[in-house]
Amino acid sequence: MLHKLFKSRPRRDAGERLYAAAVAQARRPEFYTALGVEDRIDARFELYTLHVILLMRRLRGQGEGAGETAQALFDEYVGALDDALRELGVGDLSVAKKMRKLGEAIYGRIKAYDEALDPQPDHAALAALIARTVFADEAAAERAGPLADYVLRAGEALAAQPLPEVMEGKPAWPEPR
Repeated sequence: MLHKLFKSRPRRDAGERLYAAAVAQARRPEFYTALGVEDRIDARFELYTLHVILLMRRLRGQGEGAGETAQALFDEYVGALDDALRELGVGDLSVAKKMRKLGEAIYGRIKAYDEALDPQPDHAALAALIARTVFADEAAAERAGPLADYVLRAGEALAAQPLPEVMEGKPAWPEPR
């Protein structure tokens, strides 16, 4: 019994490290200064989600270990959202309802980013998506262009990085500019 309690959990640990790396990158001041993202809770949610999605995309189709790590990353992210809602004072009875809405939003974002990036990246579609989500303004596609450029650079940097480094929780993020 104690052996199971103290058993190594490498995939879960990797998911925690990747989530921490995604959060650290999303909190970089340059997103809010150079790229014009407003410092609002919904914009921060979108930047966290965006970075988690980029990591999950990198891990997708890379074997069972990468798939387990991607699931652990997603689980860590969802757990952090649950914790954040509770810290904001959302009552226990309302958390499940709000988490369901957030889950739908996350899955919608995953699908939308996949559509904008696969099979070939569509900069205009990506900028429009970022305008709707991060900037909360469908008319802000031009303003969202530099962030769309960042997303493309981030995807390329992660794709070029050796998978073991990513799975160790050390993603190679580009500079937000």
